[in-house]
Amino acid sequence: MAVAIRLRREGARNHPFYRIAVADQRSPRDGKFIELLGHYDSKKEGDNFVLDLQRAEYWLSVGARPSQTVLSLIKKARKK
Repeated sequence: MAVAIRLRREGARNHPFYRIAVADQRSPRDGKFIELLGHYDSKKEGDNFVLDLQRAEYWLSVGARPSQTVLSLIKKARKK
């Protein structure tokens, strides 16, 4: 099973809100997931995400592949 760490869209129309989720790569974007790691609000200025870095590092260590956006969020969280 190929596992991905990616964004899951939620929120209202014209105001998207994303959850950072670990899911099977074949499942739909907003479908079943294994674990939620945090959230990301792209419309908010400044500190616009919360991420459980310890769990993200675990999933990366066992072979999960992050999307480009999630990878940039992980890099920002490492700098904090």
